[in-house]
Amino acid sequence: MKEVEHNFQIGEIVEVTKGRETGKYAIVIGFENDRLLIADGDKRKFDKPKKKNIRHVRSTGHISQEVLRAIKDTGKVTNAKMRYVIQDFLTNHLNKNDEEEMKGV
Repeated sequence: MKEVEHNFQIGEIVEVTKGRETGKYAIVIGFENDRLLIADGDKRKFDKPKKKNIRHVRSTGHISQEVLRAIKDTGKVTNAKMRYVIQDFLTNHLNKNDEEEMKGV
């Protein structure tokens, strides 16, 4: 199978744009051929990640250094840490962007 070029990185938070989980956020934890392995620590655990076509997710541009460090150091990350990172991202990054758009910034 031919490798598809992409700019996704391990630890990156992505938004699912196609499929049953549209609108949900997950973290890239690996790659398999032309697919991303994503997990959210809740519905999709680290040990059973979702294989997702790269065209069916949107990058948020945010890479969790905590997740990246954990995967590099131990080869895995806890589901609790993934849930925390996604919740923190939703609370601190998305809400700030929404507020800025409302102010016209």
